[in-house]
Amino acid sequence: MNKIKLRIRFLGDDVLRKKAKPIQEITQEHRDRLSEMARLMYDSSGVGLAAPQVGINKRMLVADIGSGLYKLVNPKIVKKEGQQVQEEGCLSVPGVCVKVKRAKKIKLEALDEYADRISVEVEDLLACVFQHEIDHLDGKLIVDYTSFIKRVKINKKIKELKKRSKDEELPESETKSCKLQL
Repeated sequence: MNKIKLRIRFLGDDVLRKKAKPIQEITQEHRDRLSEMARLMYDSSGVGLAAPQVGINKRMLVADIGSGLYKLVNPKIVKKEGQQVQEEGCLSVPGVCVKVKRAKKIKLEALDEYADRISVEVEDLLACVFQHEIDHLDGKLIVDYTSFIKRVKINKKIKELKKRSKDEELPESETKSCKLQL
């Protein structure tokens, strides 16, 4: 990983559609990037951020819904139960809100930033956040959950984002249209 200032990548950036690569050995550089990602997530008023969203093609994410910060490496959902529907926004698809059906409760296994194995069972909002961020690790975005008709309606916004995705940051007013920014 090169030393660069992290910035949110927007729909249209190729890194968002690639399947992120597993991390074989967690280094200090990975720990530093996780901390930088957490700062950027908080600064952006998000509750989750996956490495591809900042241009890093590695399987790591951060999340905090107000109950404590998670820094996860190679996360994997091993069990799902129930279902819930939340309206989700995404820091990488600002201005677009999509109702997404997800599991209500999940069991997740991962490594923490020090390579210790962890297993957590979460539900409701935190389950939604983890599923959203793991989607990012698999190259999937909230727009992939929309119907054809909804996609046509948001297509103008998506085209605008793709044009701006290369090197521009969006004004804060464009990034806060949904209650839940992931």
